[in-house]
Amino acid sequence: MGTTVAQTAVRVLNEARVRRVYAVVGESFLELLDALRRERDVTLVSARHDSGAAFMAEAEGKLTERPAVLLSSRGPSAAALVMGVQTAYQDETPMVVLLETPALDPVLTGEVPASDSTGMFETIAKWVVRADDPDDVPHLLAEGLARCREGRPGPVVIGVPSDAWGVPYDSAKPVAKVRPPATGTLGRSAEAVAGLVDEARYPVVIVGGRARSARDELIAVADELALPVYNAFRRQDAFPENHARYAGHLGLGIPARQLDALERADLVLALGTQLDEVTTQGFRYPTPQQTLVLVGTGIDEQRRRGLTFRVDTEVEPFLKELRAIASPRTRRASAANAAVHTFMTPPNTSNNTRVHPVDVVRALRKLAPEDTIVTSDAGNFAQFMHRYWCFTAPRSQLGPSNAAMGYAVPAAVAAKLAEPRRAVVAMVGDAGTLMTGQEIETAVRYRAPVMVVVFQNGLHGPLAMHQARTHGRLSGVTIPLTDFASWARGLGAAGYTVDDRERLEPIIASALVRQRPCVIDVRTDPDVVTPDVRLSTLLGAPRPSGT
Repeated sequence: MGTTVAQTAVRVLNEARVRRVYAVVGESFLELLDALRRERDVTLVSARHDSGAAFMAEAEGKLTERPAVLLSSRGPSAAALVMGVQTAYQDETPMVVLLETPALDPVLTGEVPASDSTGMFETIAKWVVRADDPDDVPHLLAEGLARCREGRPGPVVIGVPSDAWGVPYDSAKPVAKVRPPATGTLGRSAEAVAGLVDEARYPVVIVGGRARSARDELIAVADELALPVYNAFRRQDAFPENHARYAGHLGLGIPARQLDALERADLVLALGTQLDEVTTQGFRYPTPQQTLVLVGTGIDEQRRRGLTFRVDTEVEPFLKELRAIASPRTRRASAANAAVHTFMTPPNTSNNTRVHPVDVVRALRKLAPEDTIVTSDAGNFAQFMHRYWCFTAPRSQLGPSNAAMGYAVPAAVAAKLAEPRRAVVAMVGDAGTLMTGQEIETAVRYRAPVMVVVFQNGLHGPLAMHQARTHGRLSGVTIPLTDFASWARGLGAAGYTVDDRERLEPIIASALVRQRPCVIDVRTDPDVVTPDVRLSTLLGAPRPSGT
């Protein structure tokens, strides 16, 4: 008996070393679900919502740099994937989406006519293609698994007719092996950049997520060439934050003194980063007077005034050649390094009567293992994590640069499945928890003991801050307190409530050693909206008449 399209597709996944397929199971791929059940090396992870499944697939791709696969039905299921796929596109994460399209023979299947949903992904995916013949599916899958990693990594979307999976596969059409991603070419590029580095008075480095795999080489280059290194927004694990050459995280609320090295630079080496709005501090850097060198495969063209060079290669081989060619230098650490230590030192919060967000991060960092993987949502609470965690271990941060809410909990589940021996902590606000927090049940079902820390202040913090600054009053930004501990227990996890700072460390220590998912509901002070701003101060500030 021959194999089906579904069985052939699963063989392609196994040969490509895809380890997990994420989905909310649907009728459109029953045969594929059955084929996955027979394959030991590829695990189906059944999520509670399509948006959670999408964030899980994105997080695994970001952590491992190998694609996970995402399955989806049409209509609402496909629409719910959009934010996760857009996150993968913006954050350069490899991912393959297998999306249901209308049946090839709707009369035979009795299917109600429906629209093709693939079009909605045209602007947020690297490649969108539809299979017109069942025999095309394994070939397109192999091509997609290669394309999602080539050049600028990102998601690919493959439309598969709902009646294609169970069709016998024509064995006369052998499926090509998934090709490894190309590494680009160096040629004389590294030599030219080495000349720029030798001639520069104040060269600096900005390093992004695609340089994570070159971490050891980057540290060696920074030491030998005396280069200050900044981490791009939410890529704080690319270069250790306790290193003498670390100049800071180019995130939100960065003080001028910490930007000293970047402000004075005459040469900026951007390694594996697209230089987004936050990383460039509102597109302020690099300035037109600074020479910019962009290193990485598939880096987008930069519309900027000033001299720009592009080196289309992977970061690690470039750094190895640069290190061999460029002249070693001796230069003391920049003022930015001294400033970053001051910036990252947690303040004394002993006079605070309520739990301060700093207390939470400080306790977690003290008790959690050094290589803990931290996942986070968007929100003001994240500024405390960015500022005070101090990322020192490789591949230890998962966060969306597009400010996607609802990312942290699904990402934590995927991280724990991919790295079961490492501790995983999700940091999330109360609003984000209620968006995708039900995936804690997925963690329970798959025995993934993650820790979810909810910063609950009963407030949409960013909006409250903007309203207070603009109008001096609040509207529609308060959220009723939720008993997340009871909610977690109802989903099968352990649940704790903390409203006293003295209980923080004992509860975190207990949760870290429990071999089951845990949710810690921390009731933080709503007045503390960022590390530097109190809401009461903004509300009490004088304003021009008429506002």
